[in-house]
Amino acid sequence: MLRRKPTRLELKLDDIEEFESIRKDLENRKKQKEDVEVVGGSDGEGAIGLSSDPKSREQMINDRIGYKPQPKPNNRSSQFGSFEF
Repeated sequence: MLRRKPTRLELKLDDIEEFESIRKDLENRKKQKEDVEVVGGSDGEGAIGLSSDPKSREQMINDRIGYKPQPKPNNRSSQFGSFEF
């Protein structure tokens, strides 16, 4: 198997300008996102997800994913079927 020498990449002025513009766009988006989080967090909506009650947290997750658990019957016939004892 023949081994090639590494290809040298040259950085051009256009590449640097493109990188700088993309970096500025990302920084602006990040700042806007942080501003929205600061404004949204002050009205109390963020505190709902941090509730210490496990039932409400579980219910919130179930609602979000669309899961509606059915209550399990708590008698012997549901566990063993319709066997006669």
